[in-house]
Amino acid sequence: MSDAIGGKNDSSRQRGSRDQTGPHDRGSEDVTGEAICPYCGVGCRLVARARNGRVISVRGAADAAANHGRICPKGATLAQVIDTPDRAIAPLIREDRSRPFRAVSWDEANRFLADRLNAIIAENGPSAFGFYGSGQLDTEAAYCAARFVKGGLKTNNTDSNSRLCMASAVAGYRSSLGSDGPPPCYADIADASVILILGSNMADAHPVTFEFVRAKKRVQPETFIIVVDPRRTRTARFADLYVQIRPGSDVAFLNAIAYFLVTRGLIDHRFVRESTTGFDELADDLESQNVRDLAAVCGVEPGALLTLADRIGTAGRFLSFYGMGINQSAAGVDKNNCILNLHLITGQIGKKGAGPFSLTGQPNAMGGREAGLLKDSLPGYRRVEQDEDRREMEDAWSLPPGSIESSPGLSAVKMFRSLAAGSLKAIWIAGTNPMVSLPDLNASRVGLENAELVIVQDCYYPTETSDYAHVILPAAQWIEKEGTSTNSERMVTYSERVLDPPGEARPDWRIFCGVAQSMGLPGFDFPDAAAVWDEFRQLTRGRVCDQSGMTAARLRRERSIQWPCPNESGPGAQRLYTDGRFPTPDGRARIFTRRHRTPGDPVCEQYPLVLTTGRLAAHWHTRTRTRHVELLERQEPEPFLEINPTDAVVRAIQDGDIVEVRSRRGLLKTRARISTAPAPGTVFAAFHWGDRFRVYASANALTPAELDPVSDQPEYKYCAVEVRACTIERGDDTAAQDI
Repeated sequence: MSDAIGGKNDSSRQRGSRDQTGPHDRGSEDVTGEAICPYCGVGCRLVARARNGRVISVRGAADAAANHGRICPKGATLAQVIDTPDRAIAPLIREDRSRPFRAVSWDEANRFLADRLNAIIAENGPSAFGFYGSGQLDTEAAYCAARFVKGGLKTNNTDSNSRLCMASAVAGYRSSLGSDGPPPCYADIADASVILILGSNMADAHPVTFEFVRAKKRVQPETFIIVVDPRRTRTARFADLYVQIRPGSDVAFLNAIAYFLVTRGLIDHRFVRESTTGFDELADDLESQNVRDLAAVCGVEPGALLTLADRIGTAGRFLSFYGMGINQSAAGVDKNNCILNLHLITGQIGKKGAGPFSLTGQPNAMGGREAGLLKDSLPGYRRVEQDEDRREMEDAWSLPPGSIESSPGLSAVKMFRSLAAGSLKAIWIAGTNPMVSLPDLNASRVGLENAELVIVQDCYYPTETSDYAHVILPAAQWIEKEGTSTNSERMVTYSERVLDPPGEARPDWRIFCGVAQSMGLPGFDFPDAAAVWDEFRQLTRGRVCDQSGMTAARLRRERSIQWPCPNESGPGAQRLYTDGRFPTPDGRARIFTRRHRTPGDPVCEQYPLVLTTGRLAAHWHTRTRTRHVELLERQEPEPFLEINPTDAVVRAIQDGDIVEVRSRRGLLKTRARISTAPAPGTVFAAFHWGDRFRVYASANALTPAELDPVSDQPEYKYCAVEVRACTIERGDDTAAQDI
């Protein structure tokens, strides 16, 4: 990829000046405060101690509901990601990509953006603009962005990188249970008798929650742990029963389990009769299928499936955890529906120790959904298609009737397709690095190259995405701002500011409000984050995600409260659906009939292996933070391809060789790691590295942009590839870096 104008090596002098001992220091006294970890969705509350404007220690908060004082290696090393040479510290503008960036004031940046956005919308209409946000944005920022774009600019083209990790879980909850939101909580781990972990390397991706599972097993060894994953991970090695299914076969696997539950009578008939619809249709469909055929699709012996079904069906309390291995699929919603089917037909939902628990990928992915950041949503889990929901928001925002569009906007991948086609002219990207994380990167790159206006709002510069930007907006991060986040168990937590942000960096919500005010839009004159929160929480009153009882003042006192919480003096609810009633028109959950579908990027003679991608314990998303931590970099210093010895031998590949991995879309060059973790026929690569690390380092140059037809979530877990050894000498590190 070509360098950004001005050259990659010139980025430091373009970022603006920074006085290392200036007004951002608070003096020599120690300052201590609490903030939510900015990594995964566990929601760990951390205590940071700072001196002379720098963080000197980070530890887990002992009384935190999500982590009880625990902390993972990424969280423990957060002090090293604050004061880095690539922090974005001043607004930067270049009128076109043939010019270098220049540092400007916020006033000039806001005027520039107001003029450009007004001109683009005047010429092309509101649908020519798109906003792509992130689970890194706190709820205050997500709410201001949704109000700005949907209420102010009058387009529903807002989405979040939750689309890449949680959209299928959202659609699964909505369709099966009537609303988004995981029913259980972390405390249910202590009461579960059977824990099923599907499509999640929990030990690496959500390590603190996994420690609760390990602790439960130590105290109650009879707790039965089942792990289902195509790759034998650290999580799988902990299991009492590990099932290594083929990539893409989850629906067949889950239907086989449901088949045995039904045929062996392991059903809660009272719950099914009183609280669900669709069971008879499911039972008839399962009876028409051959369970041996389902087992063959999975690559699992029927006996193992029967054993697993008996464990689930006879469990006193059945709790399931599932993650990206389920969601990141062109059949992701079907897979979620099938998991929810298991809980509904056994009545294992709405009670202690039981329920379906989707593991959120980012610290505030759920808060962004609650605030209306997704393409089809409005604050308080309202939907843009619902007339009453739109009217309520138009009244709340003092907008004329009909101001909010009634059809969903563009989802993440479709925004980049629309940029490439020329129908979308401008995109604002906040807190995410899509030029590493999107599928089919070469196609996505065309979209940014074709855009008339690219705005990148981030706390780091440069990134792979900012290479295509016209405007860089410097954002405060983590302990440099105050705000709220919702974690995987619906726990809303307040984070306080411990440090001032560097240079001219600002909290994200204030950046959105500044541009909105420059465009003359009313309602964005919030004095502080607390005022934003108090406006938002009132919009959740009476909704499933009711947070109206969580005043800003209360959150600042109590730190964490679980929703729903409608009473300002009452506690939040640990579990949803404890009364067996669901937020559907008839109060019943839906049991769905789903069938296995062959993945859309099939293996063939030219591409005979299946690539599945994922995360590593040492890194986070696109490494904008973790690459600054020496300890983490030493653990995983470069990308690699995990390949089974059987597949390596036939290709004359040895451990440490440099290999070419090709798909129908692109090329990855990386080092081979011979491992029995993937079964023969399957290979694995992490997606953390991008072109700024090394050319051909991105696993997502390979992955397809095939989308789930309901959730629009991309397929990251099934990609047909071939692997060949390169001619570079094995172990030649210099040559490897020059790939």
